[in-house]
Amino acid sequence: MLKALLDKVKNYTDTHPGQSPYMTPIETLALFRSDYPKNPEHRMMQPALCLVVQGEKWAELGGKRHYYKVGQALVVSIDIPTFGCVSEASPDEPYFGIILGLDPTIMREVIEQLPVDTQSKPDMGEGLFVTNIEKPLADCMLRMLNLLDTPDAIPVLYPAIMREICYWLLTSPHGNRVAKLTLTNPHTQKLTHAIHFLRKHFTEAILIDELASLANLSPSAFHRQFKAFTSISPLQYQKQLRLLEARRLISSGIETIEKAAFQVGYESPSQFSREYSRMFGHPPSKETNPTVLISPA
Repeated sequence: MLKALLDKVKNYTDTHPGQSPYMTPIETLALFRSDYPKNPEHRMMQPALCLVVQGEKWAELGGKRHYYKVGQALVVSIDIPTFGCVSEASPDEPYFGIILGLDPTIMREVIEQLPVDTQSKPDMGEGLFVTNIEKPLADCMLRMLNLLDTPDAIPVLYPAIMREICYWLLTSPHGNRVAKLTLTNPHTQKLTHAIHFLRKHFTEAILIDELASLANLSPSAFHRQFKAFTSISPLQYQKQLRLLEARRLISSGIETIEKAAFQVGYESPSQFSREYSRMFGHPPSKETNPTVLISPA
């Protein structure tokens, strides 16, 4: 099954112009190829299934590094900033990967149809983990890729395949961690709502007390549970969002360094430059790497 997945990804990247990531007619599906290992980069990841069919990658969250290789996938269940790269690739054996964005609405529908005694309740563990891809899930991914050969079938068949994928993820040993996407647990729902609020308003000056109130928690409990969920503190989360967006604005030429700093919420250009250099390893004036605020892998 993995060989069939590799053949499909290789054929698609060989026959379609452009460069990685290769966006597909399926809006939530992207294919990746790299002939060489990459330098580590910071990026914001959204809920997704990130499957390796050749080579190896790693992603770091809160100082913990997660390696995933052929037959394994990184599963991301909430929006989180990470640091990572392709670690194993060569011209003879390029890195090939599949990134499939996960649909919280379909995930919620699936979990509500599971027998009560098999439903996974969202846990407070970090929102990123590595899992082995078993045959049922690999088969779903192959059928998803096969839809690229018949674009007219995508609107009809995609939802059913996504439901299958959600089912196998939710009934896996890691199902309670995947269930974070469903927001069916009132306690988890409030915390996630606060995270989404911070995600949307990251350029604004926001107090921890305000976020804690949204989550119906005390400030100390909110800080503790936020870090358990994301592996970083609320202030670190906001800072990384600001710097990632500033990097996008600068590297794409949309804004000057000073305007980008103010636009993402910094009042001091010198502080912005220090924190930018600390995160990316070079000052904003040396930025040459195009980047995006949100990326699946």
